[in-house]
Amino acid sequence: MDFLKMMQAAQQFSGKMQELQETLARLTLTGTAGGGLVTVEVDGRGTMKRVAIDPSVVQPADVEMLEDLVAVATQEAQKKARAEAEAEMQRLAGGLGLGALPFKLPF
Repeated sequence: MDFLKMMQAAQQFSGKMQELQETLARLTLTGTAGGGLVTVEVDGRGTMKRVAIDPSVVQPADVEMLEDLVAVATQEAQKKARAEAEAEMQRLAGGLGLGALPFKLPF
């Protein structure tokens, strides 16, 4: 591959990366815990957007359990976001003929 082609591929990749970042920001993924008693929504980057808690679990004696459920639901949603972002990056790299990515995603 000559230098000009490499530069063009890099420009294409940069543009596709920007599109991917925008797509991931619009994506919504959900994690749940406690059989659906706690639900967390994150965007495709893993940023938490919303927490929903079933009123039946909000009792003063259950605060510690509730905190644990929120943490578990958040981790589940973030894991889904990372997996989705990685899959999109692999599709992007494959479409540009770059093969597998030689680095981990920054999020």
